[in-house]
Amino acid sequence: MWLFNSSIGRKVVMSLTGMALILFLTFHMSMNVVALFSEEGYNMICEMLGANWYAVAATLGLAALAVLHILYAFILTAQNRKARGTDGYEVVDKPSKVEWASQNMLVLGIIVLVGLLLHLYNFWWNMMAQELLPGGNTIFAADGVHWIRETFSQPIYVILYLIWLGALWFHLTHGFWSAIQTMGWNGKTWFCRWKVISIAYATLLFAGFAVVVLYFFACNLFGCC
Repeated sequence: MWLFNSSIGRKVVMSLTGMALILFLTFHMSMNVVALFSEEGYNMICEMLGANWYAVAATLGLAALAVLHILYAFILTAQNRKARGTDGYEVVDKPSKVEWASQNMLVLGIIVLVGLLLHLYNFWWNMMAQELLPGGNTIFAADGVHWIRETFSQPIYVILYLIWLGALWFHLTHGFWSAIQTMGWNGKTWFCRWKVISIAYATLLFAGFAVVVLYFFACNLFGCC
C-alpha cells in the first residue's frame, strides 16, 4: 500500500498523525487552563476522563497515533540519510535558508518524547493507571489539581517542563506548516500565511501550558494555593 510503502505515503502518515496530535494538545491545553479559574471544574473533567471505557479507548488511540508518528519519523530520517550517501559524512555548511527547527526535527522530537514520558509518569500513572490497576491507590486518582500542585512545587520539574515545552514549540512551528504543505493545502498565497499561523498556534499552545506550570509554581512559592 503506497501510504506505508512510499516516501510520500509515509510523509502523509506523519502529517495526519501530527495534526491529530496537535488537536489533542489543543484540548489538553484548554483543559489545563480551566485549573487556573476553577479547581473544582478541572477535577470534574479529570473524573469524567478517568478509567471510563471511552477515556481508555481515546488513550489507546492517542498512543497508537504517537507510536506511528515516532516510528515514521525515524524511518524517514533513516531514508534521508541513506539518500545522502557518503555526503552525509562530509563536513558541510548547513543551508542558511533552512530553518533551525527543520534541521533538528528528530532531536526536538526526542526531547518531546522524553518530556511526554515524564508527563505520563507524573500524571497518567498517578491518575488513570491507578484506577485501572488492581489494588491501585485511587485516593487522588481524580484529583488533578493535587498532582499539578505536587509536580510544579518542585523547581526541577518546572525547569524540565519548560524545556520540554520549548522543544515542543520549535517542533510545532515547523511541523504544523510542513504537514499542511505535505497535504497540498498551501499555495503561493498561503505558503507564508501558514508559516505565520504555525508560529502563532505553537505560541498559543506553549503559553497555555507554561502559564499553568508557572502559576502553580508561584502559588506554592508564595503560599497562595
